[in-house]
Amino acid sequence: MHGQTAKKTRAQSFLRRLGRIVLDYLMIAVGAVLVALATDLFFIPNKVVLGGVTGIATILYYLLHTPVGLVTLLINIPLFIAGVLWGGGLGAGLKTIWGVFVMSAAIDLLQPYLPSVTQDPLLYILYGGLLDGVGMGLVFRAGGTTGGTDIIARVAYHLWGIKLGHTLLITNVLILGAAVIAFGVEPVLYAILATYVSSRLVDLVQEGLARSRSAFIISERHAEIRQAILSQLDRGVTILEGKGGYTAQERPVLLCALSQAEVSRLKRLVQEIDPQAFVILFPTSEILGEGFKGFAH
Repeated sequence: MHGQTAKKTRAQSFLRRLGRIVLDYLMIAVGAVLVALATDLFFIPNKVVLGGVTGIATILYYLLHTPVGLVTLLINIPLFIAGVLWGGGLGAGLKTIWGVFVMSAAIDLLQPYLPSVTQDPLLYILYGGLLDGVGMGLVFRAGGTTGGTDIIARVAYHLWGIKLGHTLLITNVLILGAAVIAFGVEPVLYAILATYVSSRLVDLVQEGLARSRSAFIISERHAEIRQAILSQLDRGVTILEGKGGYTAQERPVLLCALSQAEVSRLKRLVQEIDPQAFVILFPTSEILGEGFKGFAH
């Protein structure tokens, strides 16, 4: 009987992992297609180069009339091999290959059927950045990448110890510099704005709309406040050992994670118990665990 239960538990665990893998690959595919749509509808027709391998492919598209998706895929193949050999291993591995393939294929397969939507800079910056940001956010959230300059950054870090951010900055500056030579300054300025919009959406997709908060509470009546948070807010509390810098007195510090909607309730609760309490509230980009979202999100 115990053996059957163990087998059933293992089977359920396997199915959960399999479902998570399928969902991740589906999410990467959807995200990659959204990036392709942004590229075909807004970026390529308006000569917007966001940097990265797709940016290089866009420049070559106008100079040599080569397919953007195919060039993106071909450039990523040696980069991926370099990443495996000198970049610390497979990393995101199959998910990166899948993301690059779907995005590259979608760019070329969809381009003949997708006319340029607008030449208005405001519209293609906002809507192109929105589609690109949501797409990239989905890819990152599923644990994948779309290859490109992040692989170069990993290789440079592994071989020469150059920080990832420095390599990404240098490569994107070089690509944007090439775009200035090919298209002029104005399209590059628009591209920088579109990159900003995209990056904000990437953060939003990964972190979600819900904003969490954390609080440090220092009070003589810490035991009462702790009990009130547990019973009235139904939130957990961690007790840290603190020491006053001026008085050198030992005093417990309460740490509590809560949602934005619960901040007002916490402040009222603390004020009612100890108006002299010292409370530090600060934003928290993401909280995982009991009472918040799970690790699988």
